[in-house]
Amino acid sequence: MIKMYDLAGENPDRRFSPFCWRTKMALAHKELEFETIPWRYYDKPKIAFAGADRVPVIVDGDLPVADSWKIATYLEDTYVERPSLFGGVHARAAARFVNSWADTVLNPLLARLLVLDILDHLDPADKAYFRESREKRVGMTLEAFAADTAGNIKALRSALEPLRATLATQPFIGGDSPLYSDYIIFGSLHWARSIGRTRLLETNDPVEAWRERLADEFGGMARKAPGYW
Repeated sequence: MIKMYDLAGENPDRRFSPFCWRTKMALAHKELEFETIPWRYYDKPKIAFAGADRVPVIVDGDLPVADSWKIATYLEDTYVERPSLFGGVHARAAARFVNSWADTVLNPLLARLLVLDILDHLDPADKAYFRESREKRVGMTLEAFAADTAGNIKALRSALEPLRATLATQPFIGGDSPLYSDYIIFGSLHWARSIGRTRLLETNDPVEAWRERLADEFGGMARKAPGYW
């Protein structure tokens, strides 16, 4: 069985990394059995064997693989007889764009809306590290970074307009069924559900309906995880 190190809050059942959710959805899509190991920021030595200081990290037999994109490509190339995550070499190339867009556009927008909720849910031993490292990264206090909630929600909803346009003509980014490109963006929005107390999308938003469909995939794996909405 594949083992996966998965970011957790003070409550070990609250798993909130968008990157880890990408990987869990990918493993389920590939119909692979896996178990998760709760990991916190102070646990960096526990994944040093993989040459990593952040999760996700999987261990398949004796082989460690770190980074959600590298894990997805490893799973695709190793388990070729199982359902494809990408749907072909050209779709894999397009998924790389989605991956980069989520990392550089979507996740930074979500970070402004979630950072204080994340801090509130962390294990006490993680809180000082998280505040210091994130404030250094953004160049201001976390409170200042998260101050304009209404403006940040508006920016997030606007950034999702291309996804809305896509979903107007097909149920998933992958077409009739989800592929890894779906899981990339789903991971980010499920991050918000897992840790954020404020609902960020209107219930009648097509993107929210798409997220709900994906939450029901794989026996409702994502829906069953602790979350606020």
